[in-house]
This record gives sequence, C-alpha cells and structure tokens, in this order.
Amino acid sequence: MSRGPGRLLQNVTQFADTQFKQFSTRYGDQVINILDFPIKLVLSPFTLAFDIAGSAPRGFGIPEFISKISYLSVFAVATLGTYDIAFDMGKKVICQRDCKTCNGWQALRCTMCKGTGSVHYQIKDYNLRSGEKPTADCLADAIVDNRAELVHLPASIDISAPLPSKDCPTCDGTGVMSCTECKNKLQVRISADDIMEPPWKAYNVLKRMDYPYEHIVHSMKDPSIANFWLITLPQIMGGFEHDEDVKKKIWWQYEESMRYDQLRDLVAKRNPGWEYLQDALISIDPVRAREDPVIVKNVPFYKAKKALEAEVTKLNPPPRPQNWGDLNLPLNTSSWSEEDLKNPAKLYEKTVLLNAQREIADKILDAQWEAKWRQEKVEEMLEEKVRPYIQDSSMCVLPQPILLKSHKKDQKGNRQRKWWFF
Repeated sequence: MSRGPGRLLQNVTQFADTQFKQFSTRYGDQVINILDFPIKLVLSPFTLAFDIAGSAPRGFGIPEFISKISYLSVFAVATLGTYDIAFDMGKKVICQRDCKTCNGWQALRCTMCKGTGSVHYQIKDYNLRSGEKPTADCLADAIVDNRAELVHLPASIDISAPLPSKDCPTCDGTGVMSCTECKNKLQVRISADDIMEPPWKAYNVLKRMDYPYEHIVHSMKDPSIANFWLITLPQIMGGFEHDEDVKKKIWWQYEESMRYDQLRDLVAKRNPGWEYLQDALISIDPVRAREDPVIVKNVPFYKAKKALEAEVTKLNPPPRPQNWGDLNLPLNTSSWSEEDLKNPAKLYEKTVLLNAQREIADKILDAQWEAKWRQEKVEEMLEEKVRPYIQDSSMCVLPQPILLKSHKKDQKGNRQRKWWFF
C-alpha cells in the first residue's frame, strides 16, 4: 500500500514531462515569438536606429559629422514615431467608460429637487424641552439639535400649502447628484472598438442631432409645417416610410399637444374666465402645467394683486424729485470745441441737440419714476391689506401641513389611559 502513491506520482511526472516536450517541440518557437513581440516593439526604435546608423559609411571630418547627425536624427524620429503610435493605440484601447445614463458626465440633475437645490419638508416627530411649545423658533432649534424627524418632499409633488424648505439632502444643495451607474466603479474600460471607428457612428449622431432652427415651436402651429417635421423629415433622414397607422398615431399626438398650446394661448391673454381654462389646461397635461410659467397657482392672490395694480394705475404719481435718477448721456458741452462754437451754425446745432437730449432724458426719467412709484405703492397697499391676517410666527403653534401627527405620541397616550387589574 505504501508504494501506490509514489508510483502514481512518478507516472504523473513522466506523463507531464512527455507532454511538455511535445508541446515545446511543436509550439515552443511560436510562444516565444508571441512573448518576445512586446519587447521587440518597445526596443524597435533603438535597434532600427543602430541598424541604419551601422550601415551608413563611416569617414573622417565632415562625412563622420554627417553620419553622426543622420544617426541621431533617425534615432529621434524612429523613437518619437513609435512611441506616438503606441500612445495613440493605448488611448484608443484604454478609454473612458461609456455610460448610457450620464453620457460620461458622471453626474445627473437631482431627481429630488429637480436641480433647484432646495426641497420642502414636513416635521414628522419632534422632542421639545420642558415648557416649550411647537412654535417656529422652538422647532427650528429642535431641527438644528437633531431632535426632530423630517420628511422631505420631492419637487415633483405639487404642494398647494406653503411649507418650509431646506437644502436638498440628496445633492447637498448643489442641484447635481452623482450618476448611480458610475458610482463606485472604475471609469476606465479596455476595448478595441475605438481603434477603427465604425461607419455607422456618424449616422447615429446625425439621427440624434437636434436641428438648431429658429422658431420651430411656433412654426409647428401650422399643420403643413408640422407634417414636414413629424413625418416627412424622419422618413427622408431614415430612408423608410411610415405606415398609415403610424402616421395617424403621430398626428393624433400632435393634435393632443396642440390642444394644450391653443388653451395656453387663451389663458395667457387673461380674458374673463381664464381660470376655468387654466383648470382644463392642468387636466390635459398636469406634468407640463406644473412648470408652465403661464399657470397661476394662487388665483385669488393674483386677482387681488391685479385689482390693486388697476387702482394704482388710476392714481396720479407725484412729480419726480429734482435730482432723482442718473443717465449716461452721450452729449455734453465738451463735445464742441471753442473754435466750433465760433461758427453760428455749430452753436445753433449745439443748442438744438442739447435741448432735445434734455427733453428725451426727462421723459425717460419720468417713466422710470412713475413705474417705481407705482410698484412701491402696490407693495404698500398689499401689505396694508394682508397685515391684519398676519400673526406672530414666533408665538403661535405651527399649523397642520407643517406638523404631522405623531403615531408614537398617540400610542403613548393610549397606553397611559389603559388600566390593568390584577
């Protein structure tokens, strides 16, 4: 039994030796050449320069100097050329990681705050000190001391109630978050796809390119132009033809989008009944209406402010103060020299131009003063109207939308009310 393992090991060794000898006799030279190729490639500038310089005829004086210069020049050109080719190949083989999510930027617009850097929040639970009420100041101190639990609301939620805001915890208030696909991954890939650029890359770029034509949105209101942009141009660029069903679907989507644009134009005119059209606009496309500047979120406040502006426009503003405003006028008395003023025509020209400039400047300053006065008057009247409804936020308890009901406190209260009989 003791001879068995030793004999098996001897047989395995003999078998491995015979196989290695057969492999070395058949493929030994090829493997050596493959392993020696990178070394030859790196040392090729030196060997090439020595071969060329060695074959050059040697002499004395000027011929020897010329042969040395040729030797050095061939050596330098061959070295730089070989290393340039090697570095260029290395850049194409070792390239940046191709991320389909961020397109290599390694960053995206924050999905929590939509790039604004701030989000609204509600207070879910809080721990106050003894004798404190849930006022704004006490809750602010609790948030700073990490004694309050907050619920952050994403910007995609349409919130009608006024809520406090803070820096977005996802992007730290920058509005930019890191790409989830690129995070904690090596941004380098080894691939031979970029050594020769495929011929279809230019076609893909052309197909995805946005044409910088001006007023394309306004031109889409014409059905004939919209037919060209939506159906004819894609068929020309793609080399295919849409089916009738596909054309009908594209046109139906166009008509649906035009319904929104037509209603939007009517809402922007602010004719009587525009608030009802605005509700229809929101029902057609709530996502687009949420970020549309034409949409008025607080309709009563908007109407009250417009009514105040109408009242202010009927008032006559006071006269402009004497030294109010400053304009950088192009002409002054130094624009004409003393020799020019000796000529009566030049003197008359100076008088006419300066008087006309003064009149134009007075009209511009009067318009600016009137606009500034009306704006300040509207703000003053608006503050007078709203002041009776404003309370001291430092003393009153915060309302329900900001403070959420804590289930823990309800459970604790219920537990305290229970009586156990043993």
